[in-house]
Amino acid sequence: MAAPEHPIPEEADELEQGLFSHLIELRSRLLRAVVALLVVLAALVPFANRLYTELAAPLVARLPQGAHLIATEVASPFVTPLKLAFYAALFISMPVIVYQLWAFVSPGLYRNEKRLARPLLVAALFLFYLGCAFAYFLVLPAAFRFLTAVTPQGVEMMTDITHYLDFVMLMFFAFGLCFEVPVAVVILAAIGVVSLDQLRNGRRYAIVGAFTIAAFITPPDITSMIMLAIPMCLLYELGMLAVRWLLKPGRAEAA
Repeated sequence: MAAPEHPIPEEADELEQGLFSHLIELRSRLLRAVVALLVVLAALVPFANRLYTELAAPLVARLPQGAHLIATEVASPFVTPLKLAFYAALFISMPVIVYQLWAFVSPGLYRNEKRLARPLLVAALFLFYLGCAFAYFLVLPAAFRFLTAVTPQGVEMMTDITHYLDFVMLMFFAFGLCFEVPVAVVILAAIGVVSLDQLRNGRRYAIVGAFTIAAFITPPDITSMIMLAIPMCLLYELGMLAVRWLLKPGRAEAA
């Protein structure tokens, strides 16, 4: 019976040192990301109440005369603006966080993987921000206009500030993710799950899926649903253009 093979001591030491150096670098990258987040948070805390006023503007502008937001918990007037400041700090510092993660993983990628990953990361950040802005400036005003219009007679609409923050953050996150359609399409084509021809032939299913997702995500009015579904369909088309541009023809057409 052959004796079990043991790693050469020098190779084991090199492996251990390499793993240890990677862990040190990961800790360093994470610390830089956390520091960036804390610096932005410290800068935003003095403006927390003003930030909440701006966030609440789409709803406050459409409330009936004399109606206003309320706080149903004792600490809500203090805690809720601070939560918003943290969300805003995370939102603003996200490029730094993503860069630190990219700087950690990029040395292990091949050149063609880096060529594809760089534009995808930039596009993912931009599209997420675009989705949040789309929700704030277009969808939320339309949704609140509908909700205030259908409020039953004798019912006064007075929303809790914490519930409002949770609702708006959920809308931002949902719209930000939905606007990632082109990135998802490129990734699926790059790993060979779908081909460009399959993407073209699947337009009708993509349209049905966009309207289905929009119906679940948006408030219960047809305007908000259409305002999300149509951009998702357009972003699907943009994803197919990105597949043709970023991927080699042979790879993009492969099943």
